[in-house]
Amino acid sequence: MSTTTVDHAHDHDHSHGHDHDHAHDHPHGWRRWLFATNHKDIGTLYLWFAFTMLLTGGVLALIIRAELFQPGLQLVQPEFFNQLTTMHGLIMVFGAIMPAFVGFANWMIPLQIGASDMAFARMNNFSFWLMPPAAILLVTSFWVPGGATAAGWTLYAPLSTQMGPGMDMAIFAVHIMGASSIMGSINIITTILNMRAPGMTLMKMPMFCWTWLITAYLLIAVMPVLAGAITMTLTDRHFGTSFFNAAGGGDPVMYQHIFWFFGHPEVYIMILPAFGIISHIIPTFARKPLFGYASMVYATASIAILSFIVWAHHMFTTGMPVTAQLFFMYATMLIAVPTGVKVFNWVATMWRGSMTFETPMLFAVGFIFVFTMGGFTGLILAVTPIDIQLQDTYYVVAHFHYVLVAGSLFALFAGYYYWGPKWTGFMYNETRGKIHFWASLIFFNITFFPMHFLGLAGMPRRYADYPAQFTDFNQLASIGAFGFGLSQVFFILAVVIPSIRGGKPAPASPWEGAEGLEWTVPSPAPFHTFEEPPVVK
Repeated sequence: MSTTTVDHAHDHDHSHGHDHDHAHDHPHGWRRWLFATNHKDIGTLYLWFAFTMLLTGGVLALIIRAELFQPGLQLVQPEFFNQLTTMHGLIMVFGAIMPAFVGFANWMIPLQIGASDMAFARMNNFSFWLMPPAAILLVTSFWVPGGATAAGWTLYAPLSTQMGPGMDMAIFAVHIMGASSIMGSINIITTILNMRAPGMTLMKMPMFCWTWLITAYLLIAVMPVLAGAITMTLTDRHFGTSFFNAAGGGDPVMYQHIFWFFGHPEVYIMILPAFGIISHIIPTFARKPLFGYASMVYATASIAILSFIVWAHHMFTTGMPVTAQLFFMYATMLIAVPTGVKVFNWVATMWRGSMTFETPMLFAVGFIFVFTMGGFTGLILAVTPIDIQLQDTYYVVAHFHYVLVAGSLFALFAGYYYWGPKWTGFMYNETRGKIHFWASLIFFNITFFPMHFLGLAGMPRRYADYPAQFTDFNQLASIGAFGFGLSQVFFILAVVIPSIRGGKPAPASPWEGAEGLEWTVPSPAPFHTFEEPPVVK
């Protein structure tokens, strides 16, 4: 996008008239939020919702880590411990990470492609307002008889068919969030394909838009599969079917196949938009164009396609035939190739760049470092005989938190520091941003690095108790977890809220070297942008 120039011929002639024309279009007070149809307001709603869920899921994680600080049962019973691990996973995946990226999509896609808004403004509102009822269903399920579901976030049968009413609340919540994801994806695809500014061909489009376009297709493909899996679970529970009951001719392993056919593309849904964010920040702070833009686009598409043929690597211990084990092992190794292409392209972008290390760049470089570690442990788990040893141990917990916390979450933080000035109109406090980065990075590694050793030594996941030889690493992990949690409280109280309330006013383009249409509109971005489409030359 280094060639982007923008035609502002019409911007100033009619600006006064536009304000007048659209006064009816700009509700105030609670109506502005409840009836929001503006992509920026809906993006803001998603981001606040996601952060609330991050803190909720984080509290559950801290109860887990407090229980695991020493052997024996300290705070909670094993049954409740299993509810905590399950709900922590569901809340973080469906309530925090996914909605946060949708918030970024709503805010940034119209700004980046020069569109006036999202294609379907009212459906956009509905997509968001499905989320709070789903979150309430999940969180309140702790207080129904039998408590929340304790079947693991994967909701495997036969456990999920034996749980109390909390399980039905989880099924309902996941259905509602799935519907929200499908509608959001339809909106994103339509917006990107139909509403780009004149002159913006697909191969001139910003990487964040590319990664979200591909992510949206993934969501439309796999959310109905998840809906099928949990609907079959529901009918097994209440309507006498036997999809997953061997006594009635069903198969509990079939549930795993269906779930992971959703679940593996899902993990790429949670990382591809992160790749997009990082692909904007690295070029900006290296003051160089992104190395290998076309190969980045093709790598993203390759990851999406390959994500559909690797699902059973989650199931190496279910007794599948050796040919299937080989197929899924090699397919999983293959997906490391386009992922590696991305990492090398980011490094090549930084190579001999005039780099500066403001907070967005720190989080982006931290992302590359820690995400690559998570990628390597994933490659190790792809090797079937190793995976059989490490299945359901803390090695797996370490692996997926390296890609989901240090991957998705660090990219979201990077994106907030990068685009936040455009949203709020104020620069964040750079010193506090750096404190947030270093605290997050250090406490993250203190929390999750020891888990690799625990897993290699044989400590299983989802257990409330453990033998004494695992104590030291667990205490380290628990201390790190509380430090990491407090770092995020620091982020909201010391970084986000002050930068919403005021501070140094942000210019239209606060970053020297930033490319793209979003830096051509004022900061904060006005309620209406690009009513006259910009021309990309």
